[in-house]
Amino acid sequence: MNPPSNHPFAAFIGIDWAALKHDVCLQAVGSNKLEHTTLAHRPQDIDAWACTLRERFQGQPLAVCLELTRGPIVYALQKYDFFVLFPVNPETLAQYRKAFAPSGAKDDPSDAQLQLELLIHHRDKLRVLKPQSPAMRKLLRLVEQRRRLVGDKCRTVNRLIDALKQYYPQVLECFETRDTGVFCEFLIRWPTLKRAQRAHRASLERFFREHRVPSADVIARRIRMLKDTAPLTQDPAVIEPNTLLVQALVAQLQVTLQAVKRFDAEIAAVADTLPDYALFKSLPGAVPILGPRLLTAFGEQRDRYANAAEFQKCTGIAPVTERSGQKSWVHWRWQCSTFLRQSVVEWAGETISRSFWAGTYYRQQRAKGCSHPAAVRALAFKWSRILYRCWQTRTPYDESTYLNALKRHGSPLLEQMAKAA
Repeated sequence: MNPPSNHPFAAFIGIDWAALKHDVCLQAVGSNKLEHTTLAHRPQDIDAWACTLRERFQGQPLAVCLELTRGPIVYALQKYDFFVLFPVNPETLAQYRKAFAPSGAKDDPSDAQLQLELLIHHRDKLRVLKPQSPAMRKLLRLVEQRRRLVGDKCRTVNRLIDALKQYYPQVLECFETRDTGVFCEFLIRWPTLKRAQRAHRASLERFFREHRVPSADVIARRIRMLKDTAPLTQDPAVIEPNTLLVQALVAQLQVTLQAVKRFDAEIAAVADTLPDYALFKSLPGAVPILGPRLLTAFGEQRDRYANAAEFQKCTGIAPVTERSGQKSWVHWRWQCSTFLRQSVVEWAGETISRSFWAGTYYRQQRAKGCSHPAAVRALAFKWSRILYRCWQTRTPYDESTYLNALKRHGSPLLEQMAKAA
């Protein structure tokens, strides 16, 4: 494994990262010697190692292969302009390792060497990591972390509902929406049916009016549901532990709801600073949540995707076709960003009721026997080609323009739309 001496890089480096230390395998251009070192994951140690390489190779570019596109070690190396990072998919490295170690043997130093081999011999299949602008990278992390908070909220609400069903199901009948501040405040004041039944009717009426329940009939129905019902159980062994759990979960839910609001405000502020946001916030059903997520899915680097098909594969919208002999089958794409796929598919679902052609196409797929998720994914596949074109040309989406394009191409979808009209 001897890299050519005429290469623009002075050395090639493979790094197998870990939480506490990193195994490094380095080979200088024109040398057959492999240099193995272990680097502690401490800022001062990483900086000392980088400075040593800068001095040794006189600041010439050094190619680095690692299994990350972001993370602590990536952020640490991006500070140095002479490192050129080549991220590799972990599954690619796993299959490459399996080709030479069928037994499944694995070790960190040998993985670093395998990454070095990938870098030297298959660099044409790897892409240089090109960081986007700080604002775009910030927005990406904001929308991803907000989505995780929403997941935390859903899990907390589900646990809360389960606990209330054990001893206080009446309050669930009073509130159809349980992920709100009103629901939390009610449970803080009246965490048990006994407490609610002891409360003055005027106090309950005032609470509902203060929380924007204008209908007197709805207020009366809720109060009647609480006052004129028998408890599910009076066993303190059931009520008291679940009451404590509900109070703990309500506190968690309140914190999460407040955090989501803060993220929403920050996402809106950052997205408005990016010029490409105008292309996405005008999409049907995109704002305020899905527009920023679609923006981060495409990014600001127009050479990031060579064509719409590449975007569809990267986001997992395009299925995978496998052929062997006379057999052929299509299945779900596993190696992709789940978050990006969720962003595009969730937005496509929002357009069913907001775009005439999208709703018609969705119903067409359902008529063919597709399930709801499959029909939405098919719609997302079609939308992604439109979005890619708008993004490449920096042209905002216009429904009438697309309908005219369908007419010019004689799309059969127009017949369905005419029947629906």
